Amino acid sequence: MTHSLAYRRMLTMMGYYNYQNGLIYRHLHQDDGWEGHLGNCRRFIIKTLEIYKPEKVTVLGSGWLLDLPLAEIIESGIKICLIDIVHPPDVIKQVRDIKTVELIEEDITGGLIERIWKMRRKFSIIKRYQSLNAVDIPEYSFNDDPGMVISLNILTQLESIPLDFLRKRSKLREEEVNTLRKKLQFQHLDVLKKHRSVLITDYAELITSRAGDTKTIATMLADLPASTYRDEWIWKFDQTGADLYNCRSQFKVLAQIN
Repeated sequence: MTHSLAYRRMLTMMGYYNYQNGLIYRHLHQDDGWEGHLGNCRRFIIKTLEIYKPEKVTVLGSGWLLDLPLAEIIESGIKICLIDIVHPPDVIKQVRDIKTVELIEEDITGGLIERIWKMRRKFSIIKRYQSLNAVDIPEYSFNDDPGMVISLNILTQLESIPLDFLRKRSKLREEEVNTLRKKLQFQHLDVLKKHRSVLITDYAELITSRAGDTKTIATMLADLPASTYRDEWIWKFDQTGADLYNCRSQFKVLAQIN
């Protein structure tokens, strides 16, 4: 399903394409900082495929496919459904002629981005403040049997577009921001619990200043479901200080089978 021109214009106004392009830009300019993380993601997914042997997998937040062992999945004959709000043109071109790959463009928050867009006047600069309690978190559901579901580095990113947009238009209270983040993460985890699933996500950010001082910020606010197998590693996200005024950023990442 392809979004309408009006929907794509909305995504432009909310900064989605800048966000999408920013991810590939960071990857290209972090030297080898991302390679360990991406390799760990691919290896964990391959191990999961060996354990579950699914006939179909559905990937939530497929993005640029950097962290997905796409070739291995295709070679194994497994059907694969890639879901993202908008697929990069390079990804569409890459899988266009592969019959076992399906592309779906959907907002996996259940439509929260469009809901925030329609509420934008309530969060205007003129009004200065509008409670986030007025924002409901929609429920996301699959149209067909998704098979094994993979949530791929998307759980803590679901909030990025709507909250960045709202912060530019209104004065938001941090406690309400965190409540919305937690509800959004919980909703996503609830989707995963209904299916055989794999979760790969960061859960804390480590920020190191030029002086060597380090602080830890939790990025995972919801409680995790029980798992049958789990692994952890460090993602060297920004070693150049490009995003945080000369501070280096790393993420603690967990991967688990639910």
